[in-house]
Amino acid sequence: MAKKKSAPRSTPTLQEQLPELREGQSVALLQELHILTREGKLNQDTRRKLKQVYHLVQFIEPLLAEVLAARGDVTLADHGAGKSYLGFILYDLFFKAKATGRVIGVETRAELVDKSQVLASKLGFERMDFLATTVQEALTHSDLPERIDVVTALHACDTATDDAIAFGLAKQASHMVLVPCCQAEVAGVLRQHKALSLSRSPLAELWRHPLHTREFGSQITTVLRCLQLEANGYSVTVTELVGWEHSMKNELILARRMADDRHGARERARQRLTQVLNELGLPELKTRFAFEEVESGPSVTA
Repeated sequence: MAKKKSAPRSTPTLQEQLPELREGQSVALLQELHILTREGKLNQDTRRKLKQVYHLVQFIEPLLAEVLAARGDVTLADHGAGKSYLGFILYDLFFKAKATGRVIGVETRAELVDKSQVLASKLGFERMDFLATTVQEALTHSDLPERIDVVTALHACDTATDDAIAFGLAKQASHMVLVPCCQAEVAGVLRQHKALSLSRSPLAELWRHPLHTREFGSQITTVLRCLQLEANGYSVTVTELVGWEHSMKNELILARRMADDRHGARERARQRLTQVLNELGLPELKTRFAFEEVESGPSVTA
């Protein structure tokens, strides 16, 4: 008896391949970013990055909506923008339907900035701008407004995250959303003073071996950044960006600027920051993780 032929499997829809896809999202944008092929199929090579960006968008959209509701406008600066995946998708999902709001991509590689400018023009994303500059230079760049509401830095390598924090502090950003990457500076300082540290404190065993030096240096860098933000008047949350199967660079720092110094939180953070630097033999990094006495400017947080 002849076997019945099984019915051919139907090709999964794009929504089935990518459940995160939102109704009304620009297919043309996803194709230009090479997330979709010209035939409209999902490019598996970029799926992992897209899932990270989508997950990050879930954190950022409520912050943008909060600022927009509070002051009727919102400006986001994305540092180390690269090909501006995050900026373009945020504009498509949030800014495009609004009458106001602006996205600024900051990237050192001029060729990527040029391509992003061309793509924004092609898609009609009129309130997207791109600057070919470093984060340090962006602090005084004439094309940037005095105030930036939301600062993002996705996988900003080594001290670029610190530069993005300095930028956010200078611009009195209401929110900062940071995903650090490749943190080496603190580990380098720990390595330089390892012998002296071992003679002074048993805690130096935490970074005696080279592998531990690197990992502990990365961990303490995040701790110092959080204390720096708290010392400058921000409430800080640290969480996972996505599951570990997608990325090992997985810490997400969410910082919200507070309107007042509740219960002396700033001073406590300043004391802890200084104590940690001294205890670990890192006093030379006080400038990197500096805090300043600043007046509380306008904030969307009660």
